Amino acid sequence: MKTTVELDDDLVIEAKKFAAERRTTLRKLIDHGLRQQIATKQQKRKRKIAWVTVDGGLPRDLDVQDRARMHDWISRKK
Repeated sequence: MKTTVELDDDLVIEAKKFAAERRTTLRKLIDHGLRQQIATKQQKRKRKIAWVTVDGGLPRDLDVQDRARMHDWISRKK
């Protein structure tokens, strides 16, 4: 896909030099950098989730099948 992106002139010059030193294209350099950033973000997101589980269950006097009774039960506990 083609797209237009505005970049700082100095950044583009440095990026072109960087790409030339590695015998690659600016397009491949940008593609690789974006993929790396996205992968890093996804890895960080996965590490932040810590699931905590405990034994338990619903209280015996709580009826979740009846919305009105459940509301009454919650109101009484406040």
